[in-house]
Amino acid sequence: MGTIQAMQSVRKAVMVGAALLSALALTGCATAPEAPPEAEAASLVHDELFPPSPDLIDPAQVMAMTPKMREFLRSRIPNANSGTTLMMDARDMRHLLLDALYNRSELQLEYDAETTRTAAEAFDAKAGNCLSLAMMTATFAREMGLPFVFRQIYDEEQWSRVGDLQVVSGHVNIALGRRRSEFRVLGSDEPSLVVDFLPGAQISRQRAMPIDERGIVAMYMNNRAAELLAQAQIARAYWWARAAWLHDPRMLTALNTLGVIYRRHGDTALAERAFRHVLAHEPANVQSMSNLAQALRFQGQFAEAQKLETQLALLQPYPPFKFFDLGVAAMKAGDYAQARDLFAKEIDRSAYYHEFHFWMALANVGLGKWDVVRTELAKAEEYSVTMPQRRLYAAKLESLKAKMQPAKVQVR
Repeated sequence: MGTIQAMQSVRKAVMVGAALLSALALTGCATAPEAPPEAEAASLVHDELFPPSPDLIDPAQVMAMTPKMREFLRSRIPNANSGTTLMMDARDMRHLLLDALYNRSELQLEYDAETTRTAAEAFDAKAGNCLSLAMMTATFAREMGLPFVFRQIYDEEQWSRVGDLQVVSGHVNIALGRRRSEFRVLGSDEPSLVVDFLPGAQISRQRAMPIDERGIVAMYMNNRAAELLAQAQIARAYWWARAAWLHDPRMLTALNTLGVIYRRHGDTALAERAFRHVLAHEPANVQSMSNLAQALRFQGQFAEAQKLETQLALLQPYPPFKFFDLGVAAMKAGDYAQARDLFAKEIDRSAYYHEFHFWMALANVGLGKWDVVRTELAKAEEYSVTMPQRRLYAAKLESLKAKMQPAKVQVR
């Protein structure tokens, strides 16, 4: 759910899920956005600053069907391409597909947000974040002739930290429709079937906007850029962010990513140009506004930076991690009750971020509230988005259950 800011902000659009939207038009097609004007692209894209990319960046491969995937589909749903469902099976093709992908013991897919994979890579690894799993599902659906639509979910941004970068991850989901030729059971004509892979997702409360496949592919490429940037692979990140924006010029998050890459590369003036371009289209974009303020301060333009920071304070009076950072400071001071209250405020606005629950558990260790500690550690494990995180929290929870002895909390 996967949209970076830490005084530098790249938006890592990690996305997936699916919900029911009766007015949704189920189609994989949309009018392609125009390419950015040549002068605009020339001012924002600077290939001469980076060595050639070692990666094969091909939009056509992001949701490509492989022979191995096709064989899996043929073996699990023999009539997948026949245009009809067996009369003896009351379930429609959508349920058969989801059973084959997610309910059968042979595949055993796991949610893993550590790396954004293509559809084929997610299938081979039997794991992926929500964007990868949604793309994989869509790739199989297209092979079966099932209409589908990706949906971008509002109000489900999730902030996390990677080093000194803050990452804001969005959420995308997929809705599957019936094939027109498919046999239908009377009374079972629901407009779409929703699938959601994000832990803790509240499907019934989601508000969504359809997003076309071009946008989804651009999100994938922007995710790869953000992940590589978090690993300090700046040159590789550049080519992915560049590809994302050129593939879909409406993907302003990719320009924000590109701006952070320029800033990290030492090209502050180019970073400023990218952030200003975003703000010209979205004047209230807080990630680019924050990034631009930092770039201006770095260049000594303090007056304009201060204006932007004043505007930011109105738009976002309590930035992400504000209460968390105060809570950590309270922990270091030994004020566990204050820390607990501050962590609770952060959880109130980001209920499914694993690290907040882990620190809430630590605060309650200091308070001797062992039932709360167990509950919060269990939540930290449940809401983890990578397998190493899950294993870490599971081990801590097992250790706690084994010992169940109060211990002094040390915060380093």
